Amino acid sequence: MIAEPAHTDKHAVKPASMLGDLAPRVASGVVMIALSLVTLKIGGFVFVAFWLVAAIAVHWEWQRMTGGPHEQIRMVGGAAVIALAAGLVALGSRDAALALLIGGALATLAAVSGPTRVWSAAGILYAGALVFAVVLLRMSIFNGVESILWLFAIVWGTDIMAYFGGRLIGGPKLWRRVSPSKTWAGFIVGVTSGSLLGVLALWAMSVTIHLGPVLLLGLVTGAVAQGGDLFESSMKRRYGRKDSSNLIPGHGGVMDRLDGFIAAAVFAALIGALRAGVVAPGNGLFVW
Repeated sequence: MIAEPAHTDKHAVKPASMLGDLAPRVASGVVMIALSLVTLKIGGFVFVAFWLVAAIAVHWEWQRMTGGPHEQIRMVGGAAVIALAAGLVALGSRDAALALLIGGALATLAAVSGPTRVWSAAGILYAGALVFAVVLLRMSIFNGVESILWLFAIVWGTDIMAYFGGRLIGGPKLWRRVSPSKTWAGFIVGVTSGSLLGVLALWAMSVTIHLGPVLLLGLVTGAVAQGGDLFESSMKRRYGRKDSSNLIPGHGGVMDRLDGFIAAAVFAALIGALRAGVVAPGNGLFVW
């Protein structure tokens, strides 16, 4: 065996493979972006159903990854709880939807034994939080559609530009133990780009904003999205997985694609609701 040169970084991206997975990523990304935008424009049942399917897929991947007893029961029961919660929040019964998600998690915690019981229960909250947050934002009586488009711009911009920034600039690793491929350069480029794209999206939609607070909120939201990505990476490392599944070519599973979006959506919905109430979280994000 030929010894590896002492100066070689075994985690460095090889030039020949630097952008080798770009084609399937782009193709999958275009399809997902198109579906997200079309269902957002249609709204109503179609919008809720689209994100409910995504949430159930996330829950399915989570339960498969964590393992443990009664896997099929956990999958079906959790999916039923998430579906009912999605219906409740869509009808305006937000407190009931939240109580149902918490109750479903507690029931799972009580019914499942073994070392994975807490993680199994957390899967319902994680997946349910996705559909709860996006429906809450979309139903905002002011800036509902705008809040989702702003969120798309930030998360997509952060994700795409972090990918290119990390691959093309390189440099010190963000958190090598959890995600060896992520760099500080990618993080900074991604978060900055995402925040700027968010502002440009609002200007394109003629939303009146105060630039400073919204730009800062975009930076924090982009950072939260990157934190969501790192959380899922740490979870996969915990369970020895490369991807959450192979449902999406070039991206792995639905969790792999939505990890950052879930964190950012929950954060945005929370900030918006705290500032302007649950009926107008969109205003809470943009009116300062």
